[in-house]
Amino acid sequence: MHSEVPRERLRFFSNLTMPPERRKRMKPDRRAAARPNRKTRMRPDRRARAGPGGPPRKAAPSSQRKPPARAGAAAAAVAVAAAEEERRLRQRNRLALEEDKPAVERCLEELVFGDVEDDEDALLRRLRGPRVQGHDSGDSEGENEAKDNFPTQKKPVWVDEEDEDEEMVDMMNNRFRKGMMKNASESKLSKDNLRKRLKEEFQHAMGGVPAWADTNKQKTSSDDESEEDEDDLLQRTGNFISTSASLPRGILKMKNCQHANAERPTTARISSVQFHPCAQVVMVAGLDNAVSLFQVDGKTNPKIQSIYLERFPIFKACFSANGEEVLATSTHSKVLYVYDMLAGKLIPVHQVRGLKEKIVRSFEVSPDGSFLLINGIAGYLHLLSVKTKELIGSMKINGMVAASTFSSDSKKIYASSGDGEVYVWDVNARKCLNRFVDEGSLYGLSIATSRNGQYVACGSNCGVVNIYNQDSCLQETNPKPIKAIMNLVTGVTSLTFNPTTEILAIASEKTKEAVRLVHLPSCTVFSNFPVVKKKNISHVHTMDFSPRSGYFALGNEKGKALMYRLHHYSDF
Repeated sequence: MHSEVPRERLRFFSNLTMPPERRKRMKPDRRAAARPNRKTRMRPDRRARAGPGGPPRKAAPSSQRKPPARAGAAAAAVAVAAAEEERRLRQRNRLALEEDKPAVERCLEELVFGDVEDDEDALLRRLRGPRVQGHDSGDSEGENEAKDNFPTQKKPVWVDEEDEDEEMVDMMNNRFRKGMMKNASESKLSKDNLRKRLKEEFQHAMGGVPAWADTNKQKTSSDDESEEDEDDLLQRTGNFISTSASLPRGILKMKNCQHANAERPTTARISSVQFHPCAQVVMVAGLDNAVSLFQVDGKTNPKIQSIYLERFPIFKACFSANGEEVLATSTHSKVLYVYDMLAGKLIPVHQVRGLKEKIVRSFEVSPDGSFLLINGIAGYLHLLSVKTKELIGSMKINGMVAASTFSSDSKKIYASSGDGEVYVWDVNARKCLNRFVDEGSLYGLSIATSRNGQYVACGSNCGVVNIYNQDSCLQETNPKPIKAIMNLVTGVTSLTFNPTTEILAIASEKTKEAVRLVHLPSCTVFSNFPVVKKKNISHVHTMDFSPRSGYFALGNEKGKALMYRLHHYSDF
């Protein structure tokens, strides 16, 4: 409810801006305007019969007097005339004051009170403001009518015709907008259409309208709870950003760690590096006739134990599937050593019944721990039982066996021959399931399968690594590789998949720094490994990943087992 400003207060405000001499001059006039003229003062019985400003008239006889109703109307007319005369007198006095005011004061009054109005009632209406709809202020009908006459919305001072023209946005010359074009006719879009297209793209990317962007959605109690949770989240600090589940390509975040065999240095070539399948332990074996176990902590890697085999330069050493045994072969012997880690006993296997091999070198252990595959001469593959170390059966391929491996389910064997062919064998039936030529290969050197049963990688003597799909290797006679990795120029002698099948390590022992890490499934090489300027890797002979891909190790001909920490993987 708007309160009416008294007229005396308005006069007080106007007097504040006047000079003192003018206020003195105005006092007699204000008193004269407020006090009626003595000459025109009349008694009540005569004022009723007087005209508006004229001399009093004589009283009419009783027979000519008007009835009471007419007398009331005449009295009302006389009151209106008197009020009009008073208003004219006030206006005359105000105009006289305005003429004497300097231009500065008149400008100031216009800025404060607005334009000059005809009377003070209009000024009071402007000070009270517009009438509130639906609010009973208790004002008179005349005042309410005057409030309704005020405009509620102002019109613009001018209108620019160019603003009304629809501006077109170029879509072709912007690489971000070009992808939003549906056809060639949309080379230019209006701003409204572009806004709609951006909205469609956003909803398509989000799978619909998000809850926070839906204005039509009514707020529920669950929404209130979620907002409270968000407020609580904003009041706390911490690491709320976690690493992505999949490994990004391009750059592999890693750091150099202390050498795995730093507490037992050697100058002999490292032939085998492997992480224990269960414990945080790494095994290092080489041509110095020793197998050493180290605790992996990334800082000092303390030595746990070393097993020395007299006159037995180790060609390959490997953990059993359960990690309870270590199997080792030599470069010039047919003896197979088995070290029982629980009992601490070294068991030599001098002769396997039925195995007519003069030298036992390369071998593979099946992922389920049931079989031991030995690569023989003249194209033979010998399948042994890990538990009894007895011969189960033999398989033969054309040419020489260059490399072999088990599938992830231990039901199949992949063997690469010296003729560039790959053979797929069934373990239980010991028969060949498929045979195909490795594309572009003249002589195979290495082969590996992924843990998830998806990929088969074949390395050749020309430095090319072909990555195949395992299903195509089983069903097609001439499968096409998914990707051919050509980053090496010499024969690929080592291939290793990491446990999550996101990295494939490839290396060649014939050239220094010839090692690469391939990202899967993009089949692109990580650009930051190896660091060529440091040249501390040298010739790589063996590689392995830890059980959860937290560490990567490789052994070179200088007797160092280099180890790296992969930051993407949080566990060992």
